[in-house]
Amino acid sequence: MTEAVLLVGGKGTRLQPLTLNTPKPMVPAAGVPFLAHQLARARAAGVDHVVLATSYLAEVFEPYFGDGSAYGLRLTYVTEDQPLGTGGAIRGAADALTTRPGEPVLVFNGDILTGLDIPALLRRHEQAQADVTLHLTRVADPRAYGLVPTGPDGRVLAFTEKPRHPDEIVTDQINAGCYVFRREVIDTIPAGRPVSVERETFPGLLDGGALLHGVVDASYWLDLGRPASFIQASADLVRGIVRSPAVPGEPGEHLVLPGAHVEPGARLAGGTVVGAGARVGAGAEITGSVVLDGARIEAGARIRASMIGTAARVGPRTVLDGAVIGDHAEIGADNELREGARVWCGTAIPDAAIRFGAA
Repeated sequence: MTEAVLLVGGKGTRLQPLTLNTPKPMVPAAGVPFLAHQLARARAAGVDHVVLATSYLAEVFEPYFGDGSAYGLRLTYVTEDQPLGTGGAIRGAADALTTRPGEPVLVFNGDILTGLDIPALLRRHEQAQADVTLHLTRVADPRAYGLVPTGPDGRVLAFTEKPRHPDEIVTDQINAGCYVFRREVIDTIPAGRPVSVERETFPGLLDGGALLHGVVDASYWLDLGRPASFIQASADLVRGIVRSPAVPGEPGEHLVLPGAHVEPGARLAGGTVVGAGARVGAGAEITGSVVLDGARIEAGARIRASMIGTAARVGPRTVLDGAVIGDHAEIGADNELREGARVWCGTAIPDAAIRFGAA
């Protein structure tokens, strides 16, 4: 296997305001755009050509990654004029592939962090002589995902996309967002119109008698669609819970990028990242969080499981717990923002304006 299609065209609506100015795959995790981790792992698995299927804010990818040579890859950029869904994006990338019929093409979503053994997935695909092989994982609550029951031999039996009723939950196996396609199967996807690979392509192939094979894998897996998950993924990468060749440093409790300044007495823990040019004041405590480039965390602030946008400011003694602060936002002193709080880019919150509880 030498070629892959990486789906990076989504708007990342669930991650707003992080994605108002930045496409989801370019939001930094563990010091680099999340996409860098996926490219590095693809290269480590033997891929040498990746087609990036872009759409939303497509113009930001190529200036950063160029031709891919810095990652040991050849990158090709394919841009949709209008969103075509997962299947449409895969079909739109087909013309940039050089793989011959019968050969495998890796396809993976741009918002999944996984420790999947990619070469092992390919071997299972070849052993099964499958038309498509799907990476599956098990989750405790499968209601938000597409369910994929399989037989004893791994043959996919059905697809249930996001079950609405309890009796539709026939398995805890879900589509984990990584596939191996036989090259000619990609060409059967209709071109030039929106297609969902989950709702249309896979069920259609199954109905037509194609062999779809599921590989259930218990390695690390996380869907980065929501801020809490994205922040967790960054922390897990920094701490080495899941390994990536793209992390700019050794595993540890924190990662401070060049040009950042952390005052004496500040405490960083839990896989925290402090971006280039950011400043952390004396006595600040930051745990399991992401502080992006140029942000300022003032003295005595306490931050947990939060993301602070580029050039944003968090005032003295302010508490953030499970919050997301947009780029260039200003949070005054003595505020308290807790689980789920999202402050939009450029917003200013005065001193002591928001508290939780009577204290």
